[in-house]
Amino acid sequence: MFFSWLLVLLIPIFWFFIIRTVRTFERAVIFRLGKITGGAKGPGVFLINPCLDDIRVMDLRIETFNLPPQEMMTKDSVTVHVDAVCFMKVVDPVLVVLEVDNYKVAFNNFAATTLRSVVGTYDLQQLLSGMNEINERIRVIIEQETSNWGVAVPAVEIKDVKLPQSLQRAMAALSFFLEAEAERERRAKIISARGESESAHELARAADTIAQAPGALQLRYLHTLTQIAAENNSTIVFPLPMELLGGFMNNGDKNLKKLQTNASKDEQKEDQQ
Repeated sequence: MFFSWLLVLLIPIFWFFIIRTVRTFERAVIFRLGKITGGAKGPGVFLINPCLDDIRVMDLRIETFNLPPQEMMTKDSVTVHVDAVCFMKVVDPVLVVLEVDNYKVAFNNFAATTLRSVVGTYDLQQLLSGMNEINERIRVIIEQETSNWGVAVPAVEIKDVKLPQSLQRAMAALSFFLEAEAERERRAKIISARGESESAHELARAADTIAQAPGALQLRYLHTLTQIAAENNSTIVFPLPMELLGGFMNNGDKNLKKLQTNASKDEQKEDQQ
């Protein structure tokens, strides 16, 4: 009777130790007498031998690792503090169990060293402007190593790049100087444009005045000749008005016609004789 009651009490405890349940996002790796029995098991319910089997349950969901801020030096010898986050996913539970003791610690350390080495190959400007390229390069390098452990790396993101205080002050001063220089150039261009506009208006008014008084053009012409003569130039170019040239051309035509008429008359007299 005693053994019957003892058996009734031990059966639930026995089932508690031999039944294992693995959820949808988990897989179980079972060692029997030190050897893996088949591949990863799950999800669902299965039986184990508590005296012979050792079970390791792996989570297949994406895990996030925040890399602590690190002080590192860029290619152009600028010290920066870089903060990054890595996303990791177990894709082969058997490899994870067999190839690495603590895959989370190993992943964290390898990601930190990779981040430092990659940042050191870029200068500060490339680091600030080419963040997407750097993230992808870090991800590829990490995944090339962790794929041997059965771990994939969906993404790596650099969250923040902090510059030294001295460099921040220098950049702020440079930005202020550039803004002031741009403002000065803008004002100079506005003043120059206004001057050109006023000069154009004055020239237009002068042209209207000369057009209304033709004698003013001749006076201006004579005044210009006087200024040129006062400079003791060896060569002086006289810009003649078209009206004056027209007069010369008309007189030349008249003289030519007179010469032709006189020559014709002389020929007629010779013929008559």
